[in-house]
Amino acid sequence: MRSQAIAIPRLIESRYDALSDLPRSLKAHGFKRILFLVGAGIEELFEQKMQPLLSDETLEVVGPIVLEELAVEKLTPIAYGFDEMDVILAMGGGKAIDSGKFVSFLRAVPFISIPTSISNDGFASSGASLYVNGKRKSVKALMPYGVIADLSILSTAPERFYYSGLGDVVSKITANYDWQFEVNHGIGQVDQYALLTAKKSVNSVVRLPFSYIREGLFIKEVVDSLIMSGISMEVAGHSAPASGSEHLISHAMDSIVPGKYLHGVQVGIATYIMALVQEHRVERVRTFLTDTGFFAHAKSLSISKKIVKRAIQAAPNVKPNRYTTIHLAENPKKAIELLTTDAILNDILAE
Repeated sequence: MRSQAIAIPRLIESRYDALSDLPRSLKAHGFKRILFLVGAGIEELFEQKMQPLLSDETLEVVGPIVLEELAVEKLTPIAYGFDEMDVILAMGGGKAIDSGKFVSFLRAVPFISIPTSISNDGFASSGASLYVNGKRKSVKALMPYGVIADLSILSTAPERFYYSGLGDVVSKITANYDWQFEVNHGIGQVDQYALLTAKKSVNSVVRLPFSYIREGLFIKEVVDSLIMSGISMEVAGHSAPASGSEHLISHAMDSIVPGKYLHGVQVGIATYIMALVQEHRVERVRTFLTDTGFFAHAKSLSISKKIVKRAIQAAPNVKPNRYTTIHLAENPKKAIELLTTDAILNDILAE
């Protein structure tokens, strides 16, 4: 029987005012010397929330160091510019978290993620998207040792980040289908524990009764879902449990209109398209994206059908080593036809 070592978070706090206990948590895990990185624009929030940490004389805190750029060339000097540290913390959005994971990877010290928004599962995964020689690339980083999700912060994040996170959550439905689809066509194998974790991550949210997406319980379930998604990829050793044809369409959109729309919003729209193509859990996806207000938000962005069409056409070439449902010869055409024949897509996408 083959065994494998996997890195999963050992410290997970997902509740209101979680940061108030940060000094105690750090000391309980044996961390004394701390390098603190923060995303640009949240310095005031850092000062407000980190006073218990900064005033604890038993801890040695270096920082905060404000992260201005995502370039590997800028992050490397930060990684090696300080004496030995026990742990590196990063507070902010996806850019700050990805930067922190990479700096921790370079220094080979534990990393603790403190997200200020939940726009995707990056705050709980080992991957990082950074600029290398001016080009955005996925680079190796460190799986977080800990995730501190303070709901009092996340509940006040701009709504667009919520919708992005919801799009990333629901995408596991089509991604899981694609993973099994690949295996059925003789490519790779499914790690059943990783698949179970990924399925639980999405079902815990899409089956949850709610009346408002800023409800405490709903936010907590979304956070926990994204953490489980990150863990499922770590268990599998690749991104298939959380990324399928819907992500390929989103990646293609990134190359067409770089940075114009949030990743999770693109993924959410593509998930609905691919659920229709797969004929898999369509009603569940449709109901969730309607009831949460995701579709209404997507409509407000006036995303062009032409852009989505181009992204669908380009998607199979984004990762030619994979074989998802969008790689099947007839499916890009089916997906494109849906842009005008499906009532919801026809409504939310601009001409």
